[in-house]
Amino acid sequence: MITVRRSGERGGGKHGWLDTKHTFSFADYHDAKHMGFRSLRVLNEDRVQGGAGFGTHGHRDMEILSWVLDGALQHRDNMGNGSVIRPGDLQRMSAGTGVLHSEKNDSDTGGVHFLQIWIVPEETGLAPGYEQRTFAAEERGGALRLIGSRDGREGSVTVHQDLALYVAQLEPEQGVRHELAAGRHGWVQVTRGRVALKTAAGETETLEVGDGAALRDVSALELSGLAPNTEVLVFDLA
Repeated sequence: MITVRRSGERGGGKHGWLDTKHTFSFADYHDAKHMGFRSLRVLNEDRVQGGAGFGTHGHRDMEILSWVLDGALQHRDNMGNGSVIRPGDLQRMSAGTGVLHSEKNDSDTGGVHFLQIWIVPEETGLAPGYEQRTFAAEERGGALRLIGSRDGREGSVTVHQDLALYVAQLEPEQGVRHELAAGRHGWVQVTRGRVALKTAAGETETLEVGDGAALRDVSALELSGLAPNTEVLVFDLA
């Protein structure tokens, strides 16, 4: 079964320096029907103006992933990490027993556009940690590239939860297929362009940029590009 979460239905708002959209309940936005999906708790799409960002603040017991779509994001934390995240980079910060960090637009003029993803970890009280990896465009073109997993296989970022996170960049008529094992669930998020989603049972949906879709009792899914430079994330969840 496919359940679509349309871009225009998301929460969030414009706050001057920040334009944010929340797929699930977050901060001042609360919707009891949208509290997350399986271990996927937060899926925010943020646009931050030049010179602005999120000041130092704390988190606990959460796996926080950042995926940049345009621009560059500057990261600092009290573990001693300092980096700049660009398109093609996936950053994972394990908040664990507690971490302080800040995220700022690396440019004083141009904007930065990125996704912030929170995954509930398998256990609480983990040691805080940080990891960042780059996935080249040629790895993502016309194929599902694994970028996050529990065991860090295939050079993916390690996430402390039973999941697999993939990204694909598709041109019109390019397609990819992913099989979901028995008892697994899927979430598809379109970050650019437009895709056709089809399940093994024959269900179909067209997803536009910003749309997401939950998949339950689905053995396989197929994604086909419907616009140039389409990008889609696929979450395979326990």
